[in-house]
Amino acid sequence: MYTNILLAVDLNDEASWQKALPTATDLCGDATSLHVVTVVPSFGMSIVSGYFPENYEQEVSAKVLEQLKDFVSTNVPDGIPVQHIVGSGNVYECILKTADEISADLIVLAAHRPELSDYLLGPNAARVVRHAKTSVMVVR
Repeated sequence: MYTNILLAVDLNDEASWQKALPTATDLCGDATSLHVVTVVPSFGMSIVSGYFPENYEQEVSAKVLEQLKDFVSTNVPDGIPVQHIVGSGNVYECILKTADEISADLIVLAAHRPELSDYLLGPNAARVVRHAKTSVMVVR
């Protein structure tokens, strides 16, 4: 049914994938590729980057990619083709950009317990749902 499923995970938060990962893998058919994305926050203002060593962002991205590969090999069943993606920047923007780049026909991500600030600003899941050009499955 789907050919490209994008699964967004936070490697530091088990709740971000504990239910979403099994849902995504259950939706994978014989011709489905699973694209697992995690996002490393950017520095924000350029002045902040001056306080970090040169190539720091590349080194962090490389370490996170290794962690993502370990995560996938441990948690994704064999036989499902997986692409590992490490994004940088704003979480919801990176998810939407990645979905466009891989021509995702489904984005799977977990919801979290909303806090008061989420009602005012909107959590990443809500922003992805509002702005995605493809179907989004939010797993509670």
